[in-house]
Amino acid sequence: QVQLVESGGGLVQPGGSLRLACAAPGFPFYYAGVGWFRQAPGKEREGVSCLSMNDGSTWYADSVRGRFTTSKDVANNTIYLQMNSLKPEDTATYYCATDCSGSDDYSWGQGTQVSVSS
Repeated sequence: QVQLVESGGGLVQPGGSLRLACAAPGFPFYYAGVGWFRQAPGKEREGVSCLSMNDGSTWYADSVRGRFTTSKDVANNTIYLQMNSLKPEDTATYYCATDCSGSDDYSWGQGTQVSVSS
């Protein structure tokens, strides 16, 4: 499986922004899609966004649509999740995966923590 590395998490105040990165060193993103997921303490993992590597189409969860944007940098082999207007309920560990289904059969990163608090 491909090793994915997430980065960019941190502590931010409500209304702030963060940009998460998902890199696959040495492996181009030739998968059908790359998904971002998150899991808050005591809650189930949920899908946040999906980026189709075939046609560039995107999907977002209702809770983040209009605030989050996923994109790709082919030259740097990196997928990004730009998060704006962050809310306390966005606090979670964020993961990227080489598929948008959420299946554990695909490669996952180690996660990056996002905390939104005043």
